[in-house]
Amino acid sequence: MAMVEITPIDPAHPHARYCLQEYFAELNRRFETGFDPARSIPAADDELRLPSGLFLLASLRGEPIGCGALKFHDNEPTEIKRMWVADSARGLGVGRRLLSELEDHAGRHGARIVRLETNKTLAEAISLYRSAGYIEVAAFNDEPYAHHWFEKNLTSK
Repeated sequence: MAMVEITPIDPAHPHARYCLQEYFAELNRRFETGFDPARSIPAADDELRLPSGLFLLASLRGEPIGCGALKFHDNEPTEIKRMWVADSARGLGVGRRLLSELEDHAGRHGARIVRLETNKTLAEAISLYRSAGYIEVAAFNDEPYAHHWFEKNLTSK
């Protein structure tokens, strides 16, 4: 079986754009109210590029199959954003690897805590986060599509 590669990439790269379009389309299909990126808390390209953030692409045989991003904040925990794995790649551990790589990058950039939010419809994501040591916390933002907010202390990893 071919190896999945996870590499940093510019969020404006066509493979990154493809993943984000697929991610938004999936959220629109799955969320009870649909999904409009304009209503969501933004994660602009400049926020997902060093030094402000990082965008990771998962690819298999050169084709994009997943993504995840970090937003670094001064004096606040780093946020994990835009975690997505293509249907065709689910069950292969790609999401767990992406999450682990994002945590590693966050730690190397000085983050002690990472946090994220998710929608109640994304049961597989919620399960992944809990199994990876994330603890549900009080809402830390006003993301209109979020029902669950999670944090993980990287210093106890």
